[in-house]
Amino acid sequence: MVKGILRALAPMLFVLGAGQALAQAAAEAKPAAESDKAYLFAHMMKGDYGTLYYSISTDGLHWTFLNKGKPVSSDYHGHASIARGPDGRYYLVGNKSDDDPLIRFWVSDDLIRWEPFGTYEPDLSKVKNHPHALQRIGAPKLFFDQPSGQFLLMWHTPNVPGSDEDPERYWASQRTLYVLSKDLKTFTAPPKRLFTWDMATIDTIMQPNPAGGYCAIIKDERYPSYNWTTGKTIRITCGPTLTGPFPEPGPPLSPNFREAPTLIRAPDGEDWYLYYEQYAGTSYGLSMAPRLEGPWYQVSGNSGVPEWNRYEMTPGARHGSMLPISRAQYDALVKAFPN
Repeated sequence: MVKGILRALAPMLFVLGAGQALAQAAAEAKPAAESDKAYLFAHMMKGDYGTLYYSISTDGLHWTFLNKGKPVSSDYHGHASIARGPDGRYYLVGNKSDDDPLIRFWVSDDLIRWEPFGTYEPDLSKVKNHPHALQRIGAPKLFFDQPSGQFLLMWHTPNVPGSDEDPERYWASQRTLYVLSKDLKTFTAPPKRLFTWDMATIDTIMQPNPAGGYCAIIKDERYPSYNWTTGKTIRITCGPTLTGPFPEPGPPLSPNFREAPTLIRAPDGEDWYLYYEQYAGTSYGLSMAPRLEGPWYQVSGNSGVPEWNRYEMTPGARHGSMLPISRAQYDALVKAFPN
């Protein structure tokens, strides 16, 4: 009789066990936040290009807009990119527009108050293997390399003008340039190309690879076609040193027509979260991987169906950068820019 009861209950127990397994898998898909870790997303907004706004998160997946949706700085303009320097202070880079000949820096002790720090005017007339560079400085990005004690300053510059008939000539000629600096006061000159391969690249960011070397995350700025199926996607290339040499990047980490990548590590240190904008200001996408080399997959979010979402981004957020902060810094930002 007992065996008969067990046989009758077996399908129910199997279903319950499967349900528990599914519930566990769903829970593992949403990493729990660690109390001492948080993140800041410094970004612009759709309809307010170049102005500085803040969103914050405790898990790197669900973001809260600060300051009642108002800007956090009246002075800054640019594609917000923040690096923490050797003195523990934060350095922010931007420019007034792509036509601005100056790259501008701000500094902050607490990520709340930003003060002008200085400017740098790159000489674009002597860039090796990029002749006839136009006076354009696109989306300056800043990274501080602890092993070498140097800031890596990157931006993209074209050398072919566009036209109403063929605007893509301009974008197809973009190349990522860089200079190095110990203090953002003196710079190596002239600027150099970061990549030797003949591919249009913009929005480059740099990340040390735990496996060794460095990985550059780039936007392939070629227009999508049968010849260039990777056009307008986010890709990654990893090399032995801060300035390469970098091999041609691997397969796309995002769909087409994505840009402005920003990268953070999950609170548990197990996964990488790569965010990118579906321009212009439509939404943010997310791909994740256990290692920078992959495998990468696209995470579901902003779907309109809450049960499907694994992340929630500030609606209307555009270009910017994410960085890890402490929970104390998180609390200070909430206090300084309350909702």
